[in-house]
Amino acid sequence: MKTHLTITLAGFMLLAQAYGQNQAGPVMRDASTNAQLTLEYRKALQNNPMSKMQPAKGNDPSLANQPEDLVASSDFLCFGGIATLIPKRAVLNVPKNLVGRMKFQPGSQIRGWADFYALNRGWITTVEVSRTQAEGNQEMKAEITERIGKSSNLVVATYMGGPISVLPLKVTEKKEADAATQTINAKQPL
Repeated sequence: MKTHLTITLAGFMLLAQAYGQNQAGPVMRDASTNAQLTLEYRKALQNNPMSKMQPAKGNDPSLANQPEDLVASSDFLCFGGIATLIPKRAVLNVPKNLVGRMKFQPGSQIRGWADFYALNRGWITTVEVSRTQAEGNQEMKAEITERIGKSSNLVVATYMGGPISVLPLKVTEKKEADAATQTINAKQPL
């Protein structure tokens, strides 16, 4: 036991010497007093950045951007006593036999999209779209639009797993000019 204690003590002394040679050691300081903390707090209150801010010019954006009615900007999907809200224009295809599931049935319990989709994957198909496609700046691939048209399931557009509205494709001026050029070239004889 004495030998073990002697070895441990010797090892500790060597470690302390090595630590002392490499670094100056830990810096010790006194704890802040209540008076010091109070003084710092008062200084911080006097230097309030909000007092330096100027009011914004123009119309109040909070009045101009009032939230819309959630129900008016959403579609319902309902089946088996469970319903969910999805954004308008998120449904890309509704077969005739599934039109009745696009209405809220009284007494249905509202759940989030993930829960609803997990319970109803048999009749709902999702199509992942990019943000540019959802904005209407890029068209979907022809094979996807063909598959959507032939689907016997309700097709919902999703972005990163959640339903998203898909705006109609924006026709750019360049595409219109190209189409006009092709029409003119087709009419000219060779």
